Amino acid sequence: MPDSLLIIIPCYNEEEILESTYSQINNCLADLKSKELVSASSKICLVDDGSKDKTWEMIEGICRKNENFSSIKLSRNYGHQSAILAGLLENSGSYDSYITIDADLQDDIEVIADMVKAHSNGAKVVYGVRNDRSSDSFFKRFTAESFYKLMQKMGVPVIFNHADFRLMDQIIVDKFAEYKEVNLFIRGIIPTIGFKSEKVYYARKEREAGETKYPLSKMLSFAWNGITSFSTTPMRWVLWFGIFNFLLALGITAYVIISRLAGQTILGWTSIVLPMAYFSGSNMIAIGLIGEYIGKIYEEIKARPRYIVEKHMK
Repeated sequence: MPDSLLIIIPCYNEEEILESTYSQINNCLADLKSKELVSASSKICLVDDGSKDKTWEMIEGICRKNENFSSIKLSRNYGHQSAILAGLLENSGSYDSYITIDADLQDDIEVIADMVKAHSNGAKVVYGVRNDRSSDSFFKRFTAESFYKLMQKMGVPVIFNHADFRLMDQIIVDKFAEYKEVNLFIRGIIPTIGFKSEKVYYARKEREAGETKYPLSKMLSFAWNGITSFSTTPMRWVLWFGIFNFLLALGITAYVIISRLAGQTILGWTSIVLPMAYFSGSNMIAIGLIGEYIGKIYEEIKARPRYIVEKHMK
């Protein structure tokens, strides 16, 4: 008997594309069932992450007319990562495997069948990995690839060119539930769990309608959150920066002493003002970076809910 599957789709202000998403993903699930790759009890869960448009009303309509769909409405906008978390944890234990995919369906749903097959062959995690970025602009391609390279250099265990399109076995979801941090960076957490994994490759499509929910500002914020949640490398940079400043200060000290002995200290203001400006600026950078980590500790200690569910439709 084939395993049961739940496809989880986080949604935020997706009214322009949701009808198309519904049609495509519904056909995809029907095809998987007809080929007996998944069981008849397999479903699709739409998670509304506090949308401000008509997304939730559309989701309610979809769930009423199609029993293959369920939904979760969060009480407000908690962010993409928390919406994925809600979809997984609120349904945990009800299915054998779970796939997460964004509502714009830029990730190729045609490879879902390959994911399911890899899971049937023993893989506990199957990562969807982009092998073609030709649909991206040069700037988008450059910044995205730079993001992954930077994360890897920082020691964050990300899969290159993999976002949040993946299949997870129930055992992975169980272990993931044990990770209690508030500052979620799921694409960094899942690889740390271990177990057998596989990759499926695909070319990402262009967005059919609506606007991206990850402009450059959010991508930079997301990258920074991932780095500071998983790596202490920036703190080491502060240490080395401090050592560099100390050596520079020794050099300035030697210069001042030599100038004094040579009788060349009449003006003197440059050797005072320049080091003060330099060191005060570098100290502020260091203090700000330390504050960023302390702020994360503060958020984790408070242990506030990572999401609150307002409504279920099953």
